[in-house]
Amino acid sequence: MSKSKQTSNKKDREKQKQSKKQDKALRKEQRSANSDKGKSLEEMMVYVDEFGRLTSTPPDPARNRSNISADDIQISTPKQKPIDPADLIRKGSVTFFDQSKGYGFIRDLDSQESIFVHISGMIEQVGENDKVTFEVERGPKGLVAVKVKIA
Repeated sequence: MSKSKQTSNKKDREKQKQSKKQDKALRKEQRSANSDKGKSLEEMMVYVDEFGRLTSTPPDPARNRSNISADDIQISTPKQKPIDPADLIRKGSVTFFDQSKGYGFIRDLDSQESIFVHISGMIEQVGENDKVTFEVERGPKGLVAVKVKIA
């Protein structure tokens, strides 16, 4: 029988595999030695002081206590004031109006936005380039001008 011949390349690969196994075993031992398993809850607790720093000592409850009224705490959005009816009335000019189809658009003077108007939302008949006053409501496709009359 003949001897098996190992090349130096095969020996090097075997040495590398053995060293990787030893490194892996060493890292496993280090992880198990440094693990937090088995510690009590008190040892793992961390507290935040009044300056936002992490500390292992619990805060003193008697120190830096201030009284806060429950009425001062705002949850969600603040209460809105009732809307003044004079603020609802806007001013604008009619940029387009088709009498045969019964709709058009009004350009708001303050916001410069174009607002849809239907003939059913008019108090008085208007034409293009007329200065008008109107109120705005939310329609199915956006803002709609209602109560339109010549200013």
